[in-house]
Amino acid sequence: MQRFVLALDLKDDPALIAEYEKHHREIWPAITKSIRDAGILSLDIFRTGNRLCMIIEATDEFSFARKGEMDAANADVQAWEELMWNYQQALPWAKPGEKWILMDSIFELPA
Repeated sequence: MQRFVLALDLKDDPALIAEYEKHHREIWPAITKSIRDAGILSLDIFRTGNRLCMIIEATDEFSFARKGEMDAANADVQAWEELMWNYQQALPWAKPGEKWILMDSIFELPA
């Protein structure tokens, strides 16, 4: 199993943040299916202020490249991403078109 942690910012507007959270309480079934079909076993999003942190646990076969290909061919995912971009903003160091940024692990508690 693989684990990934990613970050993204929301627009710093309480009304938009509330709407974003509402959408995630009522996520479209097609989006959930696309996540699972890509090999993601668990996906959690946390928020503090307008900063988001997403934790993904995925199969060993999972790849972001393959997920990107699947998403590009899925009209529901494209519509969801377009809707979500109304609430999201790229991190200052993101490359053009980049949304969620993979975070580097800098510490792990030894067993």
